[in-house]
Amino acid sequence: MFDQSARVLAIDPGTTSTKFGIYTQVGEELARAIRHGDDEIEQFRGRLMLERLEYRTGKIEAALLEAGYSPRGKAGEPWAAVAGRGGLLPPMSCGTYLVDDAMIAELRRARLGEHATNLGAPLALHFARAAGVNAYIVDPPTVDEWQPCARFTGSPLAPRVCIGHALNTKAVARRYAREQGRAYADLRLIVIHLGSGVTVSAHRQGKTIDSNTIEEGPFGPDRTGSLPVRSLARLCFSGRMTQAELDRHLFGDGGLFAYLGTRDLVEIERRIQAGDGKAAAVLEAMVYQIAKEAGAMAAVLQGKVDAALVTGGMAHSDLVLQLLRPQIDWIAPVTVYPGEDELRALAEGAFRVLDGVELAKRMPTDLAEATA
Repeated sequence: MFDQSARVLAIDPGTTSTKFGIYTQVGEELARAIRHGDDEIEQFRGRLMLERLEYRTGKIEAALLEAGYSPRGKAGEPWAAVAGRGGLLPPMSCGTYLVDDAMIAELRRARLGEHATNLGAPLALHFARAAGVNAYIVDPPTVDEWQPCARFTGSPLAPRVCIGHALNTKAVARRYAREQGRAYADLRLIVIHLGSGVTVSAHRQGKTIDSNTIEEGPFGPDRTGSLPVRSLARLCFSGRMTQAELDRHLFGDGGLFAYLGTRDLVEIERRIQAGDGKAAAVLEAMVYQIAKEAGAMAAVLQGKVDAALVTGGMAHSDLVLQLLRPQIDWIAPVTVYPGEDELRALAEGAFRVLDGVELAKRMPTDLAEATA
């Protein structure tokens, strides 16, 4: 086993925060969340995501120094590795990937879209090079293990593209398997990730064989999920919104926010407790759609499901769980893992490579070329 005192720095950039943590084989040594207020975000509006790299690097370095670390490590002991959140890369299998110049170039192209997670690999590479070690990403959002039939839609002009919360859903599935003393590959699971986006996935033989994507499925705090096709087509040509405005509505101003003017679940629950019937109806509708998607994944697994695992930030909500459990506990026993322990999942992926349990992969250049 690798030196248990060795430290891995894990970095998870989001839209409104940058989280980082320091981990040893024993567990978490430090975790911080740097919040980015509206004024900070506004200065980068309309600019490419990687133009924020220097700014966020400086924020992390300052927070590390304040906590008694240097950007390279602590007390003359450099990081053993640095792990960053994977971004919108070409489709690839699950695993831990070495960050190299080809990966950074692909993230700069942003051919699958601009997203805060695109900063994860370059941030990791910056701190890894300072320490003279390797940088990795783990289970990026574009992990694609779907079975072939899952890719079809009703039109060859609009195939399904696998993008979801692979890092957290894979980590939770592996954790459940460890707790049950079973191999992940031997379990049939439905994993329900309830974050700013909602991903409901079916796991069989250690692979995610189907799931909804960021473009479809249940609506969430600020994403619309699936919309009626003809209504969406009419909206596209109505002149009411530019393409950029429509994209923002679908992925940032939709869902709970579109109906209630807030994406804050605590605020919505407060309104419900105060007797706001509309807030109650909208929240119930969101949970209803999540349960429907879980039912679809049960069909994918032919009704043979060992467990339904619920995770993500909204899994902290007792009200959400009270609404969801009765609609899905007929499928399989429900186990809840509140929050998104993605920093730990990143560190675990790096330690699997350091321990020799897993070989680090490289992003296949032919996959990048295929998206050109």
